[in-house]
Amino acid sequence: AFKPGPFFFCGLSIMNIFRLGGDLLHVLSFLILFLKILTSKSCRGISLKTQQLYLIVFATRYLDLFVTNPLHSGLTFYNTIMKLLFISSSAYTVYLIMFTYKHTYTAVYDSFRTPFLIAPAALLAVLFHLKLTFLEIMWAFSIFLEAIAILPQLHLLRKCGQVEIITSHYIFCLGGYRALYLINWIYRFFTEDNYRQYIVWTCGLIQTALYADFFYYYIISKSKGSKLKLPP
Repeated sequence: AFKPGPFFFCGLSIMNIFRLGGDLLHVLSFLILFLKILTSKSCRGISLKTQQLYLIVFATRYLDLFVTNPLHSGLTFYNTIMKLLFISSSAYTVYLIMFTYKHTYTAVYDSFRTPFLIAPAALLAVLFHLKLTFLEIMWAFSIFLEAIAILPQLHLLRKCGQVEIITSHYIFCLGGYRALYLINWIYRFFTEDNYRQYIVWTCGLIQTALYADFFYYYIISKSKGSKLKLPP
C-alpha cells in the first residue's frame, strides 16, 4: 500500500495562498454553474461555445496526465486531482447543454465564431512554445486559447442584455480565479529564483483584462442592489 512520506507533502508547501485561492474560486465557479443549470433545469444565458472551448483547453493542457505519476509528490497528486476535476466538469457542462437541457439553450445569442479564436491560438502555439514537442505545443495552445475562451460568453450576455444573478456570480468567480493567479505569478516572481513564464503572464494579463468591463458592471449592480445589465 502507498504510504506518503515527508517528500510527498513537501511539494504542497511551495503553494501560496493566491494559487490555492485561485483554484478554489475555479472549483466554486463550476459548482455555481451546476447549481444554476440543475436547479433551474435550464442553461439559458450560458454559452455552449465557451464551455466547449474550455473543454478543449483542459483536454489539450493536461495531456501530461498520461505520462505523469500522480504519486510523485503531494503537489503532483493535488494537480492531478484538479486536472481531472476540470476536464470532467467541463465535459459534464457541455453534456448538460447539448443533451439534457438542449431545449433551453439560447443558440440564437451564442453566435460568436469560435474558429476565429481557435485558429489564432493554434498558430501562436506553433510559433511560441517552450520546447518543440507535441505536449509543449498543445500546452501553449491551451494557454493562448484560454485567454480568449470567455469571449463567446461575454458576447452572449451582451446580446441578452440582462444577466441572471447566479450566472453573474459564475462569471465573477471565473474572473476572480484568473485575477488571483495573476497575483500568484507576481508573488512567485519576487520569491522564486529564475521564475519566468512570459507566455503565461501575457495571456493571463489579456484574460484578466477581458473581465475588467464585466467586473465594473458587476460591482455597480451589487452596490445598487439591481440586476446586472451589460451594454450592447
